[in-house]
Amino acid sequence: MPRAQLTAVTLPEFGTPTEEPELTRDIYRARIARLESRMAEAGLDAMVIYGDREHLANISWASGYDPRFEEALLIVVPGRRPCLLAGNEGYPYAETAAGDFDRVLWQPLSLMGQPRDRYVPLRNVLRDAGLGHDLRIGLAGWKGFETEDGAFDPHWFETPHYLVETLKHFGEVTNAALLFMHPVTGLRAHNEVAQLAAFEYAATKTSTAVRDFILNVKPGMRERDAVRAMGLDGFMQSIHINMCSGPRARYGLPSPSLRIIERGDPIVVGHGLMGALNCRAGWMVASADELQPAIRDYIDKLVAPYFSAAVAWYETLGIGVTGGEMYDAAMRHVGDPFFGIGLNPGHLIHLDEWLHSPIRKGSGMKLASGMALQCDIIPATGTDYFTSNIEDGVALADAETRAALQRDFPETWSRIVKRRAFMTDVLGIRLKPEVLPFSSIPAWLPPFWLDPGKAMAMR
Repeated sequence: MPRAQLTAVTLPEFGTPTEEPELTRDIYRARIARLESRMAEAGLDAMVIYGDREHLANISWASGYDPRFEEALLIVVPGRRPCLLAGNEGYPYAETAAGDFDRVLWQPLSLMGQPRDRYVPLRNVLRDAGLGHDLRIGLAGWKGFETEDGAFDPHWFETPHYLVETLKHFGEVTNAALLFMHPVTGLRAHNEVAQLAAFEYAATKTSTAVRDFILNVKPGMRERDAVRAMGLDGFMQSIHINMCSGPRARYGLPSPSLRIIERGDPIVVGHGLMGALNCRAGWMVASADELQPAIRDYIDKLVAPYFSAAVAWYETLGIGVTGGEMYDAAMRHVGDPFFGIGLNPGHLIHLDEWLHSPIRKGSGMKLASGMALQCDIIPATGTDYFTSNIEDGVALADAETRAALQRDFPETWSRIVKRRAFMTDVLGIRLKPEVLPFSSIPAWLPPFWLDPGKAMAMR
């Protein structure tokens, strides 16, 4: 029976995009139609979507508009064109969005000290956008309050107080985030073919950047100088660069500093763009012989069972599989407290790095075609063994969706086919036909970054 081993692995080139998939206005119109249908099912008369720089996924899904310096509001009332409220700088910028909406300048969304000479009370603006009396209004921000067993509090709001209080003048207000973000029924849990292609494009960029970092980082470099190897080009980020070495590496999330990377350091790098994230962790050594004597069994004790968990995750993944089955597949390898798995072993990904997760112990929620997911099993041992890490994006696609990807996005499809072949033929991971790897370092796990030609595989 194959087992996880460190072996010589050549990571191939899977192709570089020459075209960027785009979402058309028709896609956004169809999204608003689906949203209005879901509103009707939920008994909602109006929807108000809040967004800001950090929390833009819901408003961007509906409108194509991504807030920059300011917050923004999108008001959706069935039978009317959606209305986007933006501040002084966002108002002209909103012309670049692909969605179909009317623009309204509402200056309190502007930064402090900027002109307020065209101020209109929010209640008046909302009335003009179609809000009347005794309505049931859904308010979607970026999350809500959930209990451990998944109960959702519809009266817990993380949106601005002024907005909640103003909306109450028009009727009952409830948190409607789950219409967009529920891990099974959420509108953003299921993606159009073009959206999947756009996510694959982003994932190609993030994974290539992480690969180039690993192949080029060397002892003696400052962390920020090493990051230059990632070749960032200005594509919209979903997170700050996570890159740290030495003592800070145990925390995973710090940004690069001027610290000089030393031989023997633990090291981690993560890069996220809208729709994708990749991360890896390892050691700045060429072999286990350079580790402290007490942890020279690093491969056997940590990396091999961790890689086995990732393999089981990939091999279990499929349409109709439950989140509980995914959880069990991974945790049977890394469930020991030593591994310190504190978060879900995988989750949905969208424009935001973490949309929601159906993958949890005992979950009966079923995975479906159109979902974009993240293999994200994070051991936090809290010991000298440090960690090991594979974070890559995948999608589930039924035969019809796969045919559409191949027809409409042949570059995307070519990269996916090559990645599947690498994972199967080189790494020994058996994938179901509906599993589409988006990463160009698919399950590639080199533990010792001064010898990246050796990586984990099933042998």
